[in-house]
Amino acid sequence: QFQPVESGGGVVQPGGSLTISCASSGSGYSVYSRHWSRQVPGRQRELVATINRDGSTNYLPSVKGRFHISRDNAKNTVSLQMDSLKPEDTGIYYCSVRECAGCPAYWGQGTQVTVSS
Repeated sequence: QFQPVESGGGVVQPGGSLTISCASSGSGYSVYSRHWSRQVPGRQRELVATINRDGSTNYLPSVKGRFHISRDNAKNTVSLQMDSLKPEDTGIYYCSVRECAGCPAYWGQGTQVTVSS
């Protein structure tokens, strides 16, 4: 039902900002939770940020205070604003959505974010 598609990745200098977005098909009002995860080669994928149906959010401790997740139910989109970027934020960022707490996630294809001088 949902097919997330990410956009907005790119190369940014350390200390810079970047916003990545994800648009999904289907009704945004039926989404239970939206997530951003990232993966670096050789490491496990890690959950970066979550926004739930009630608007509550959760962040990976290393990005808290620097990243901000937001959503638009009408457009069925989720965005991740990333500030004060560090080289260790480099990775492929994936968007995923769930229809319920125990439902499997629908994943996008990922977008590359590179933080480098």
